[in-house]
Amino acid sequence: MDRHIPFEALHNFRDLGGYATPDGHRVRPGRLYRADSLGKLAEGTGDWTRFLALGVGTVIDLRHPWEIERRGRVPAHPSLTYHNLSIEHRPYDQAALAADVDPGPYLAERYMEVAGDGVKEIRRALEVVTEAAESGTPLVFHCASGKDRTGQLAALVLGLLGIPDDTVVEDFSLTELAAPALLADWRAREGRDPDWLGFGRAPHGVMRLFLAALRQRYGSLDAYVTQALSLDAEALRATLRTHLLEPGPTSWPPLTYRRATPADATTLVRLRDTAALRQLARGIDQWKPGEKDETHFTTRMNEGEVWLAHSGGHLAGAWELWWTDEAAWGPRPADAGYIHRLMTAPHTAPPGTGRRMLAEAESRIAATGRPYARLDCLSTNPRLRTYYESAGYQVVGQQPAKTNGKGSPYAVTLLEKRLS
Repeated sequence: MDRHIPFEALHNFRDLGGYATPDGHRVRPGRLYRADSLGKLAEGTGDWTRFLALGVGTVIDLRHPWEIERRGRVPAHPSLTYHNLSIEHRPYDQAALAADVDPGPYLAERYMEVAGDGVKEIRRALEVVTEAAESGTPLVFHCASGKDRTGQLAALVLGLLGIPDDTVVEDFSLTELAAPALLADWRAREGRDPDWLGFGRAPHGVMRLFLAALRQRYGSLDAYVTQALSLDAEALRATLRTHLLEPGPTSWPPLTYRRATPADATTLVRLRDTAALRQLARGIDQWKPGEKDETHFTTRMNEGEVWLAHSGGHLAGAWELWWTDEAAWGPRPADAGYIHRLMTAPHTAPPGTGRRMLAEAESRIAATGRPYARLDCLSTNPRLRTYYESAGYQVVGQQPAKTNGKGSPYAVTLLEKRLS
């Protein structure tokens, strides 16, 4: 479920494996990684042991040489081939930007500068990625925080592999999950807060604007690779797809269910935040990362039930089950269970997981003798309404002023299903 691989010193190290192409393939897990600065690794530590266990054979460091001199580089090791390819030619101080600078247009413009200035280094980076792919050697590329320069190279590689824009944007925005830790490291090092409120953030609009600007200037990703980088885009794409893609699974382990405990609260927060970023990357403005903390989930466990679904030992999704919901439905007799926060793990849950979890929740409600399953969705989310209607739910009303507990009313559509 969580793409971030846990390290003590690194906060944004993740596997690009599992992302799917429209033609039924997916990126091979354990072959392509992106990260924040590997200069934070030290020999003789648990982090170093964990890193070496990944079998990485090639490291691409996208930072400036002066950054490496100040902050260090990955320790030398016989198993590693190291490349310093500084793709950014016009450094800028993000921390010193004015507080009100909009990250989207500002960073997208910087990325376009890099795309034009760093053609020599970007070309070589793509060649190194291709060489590692052909050899079967896992590779990691990184910059300082694993967001901007790393995000640009990830977008190019994923795009060449045929990964859709929405997924590329989602992958970029996952740095949001690491942003608090990255900011804490910066504060500890600098002894102050950055001036820019957007420092360390990775809103989905940044990558969306960059991809649009790249296509506007060059016509397409392939045209950029061919014209600006002087590479054969078709041949590069074919090689990368041959060595870094695999057929998607044709069968999946069955789902198993268990009731959540307070020890699962951190996992539930992470699952919801990841799902929120995936929604935002696809233009669904419903959930925001950080809205629900561990206290929310432990409260729901105490006042109702929270359930987890697993497939083959991996988290596939979760949902909440309430026995009252006056905020949306008003006072009601004890004739229903109320399903909330039906969440699936992006890219790793088996197909149909959401529908199966919904059926499991309904069976749990029926087991208590209650004849109805109820839920609500934002009135501005017609796709979600259609999803629930296809599962047998009927619209029975609207609640124009449901509140989120913080005084912010919003309209929801009320849906109900009679359980047999």
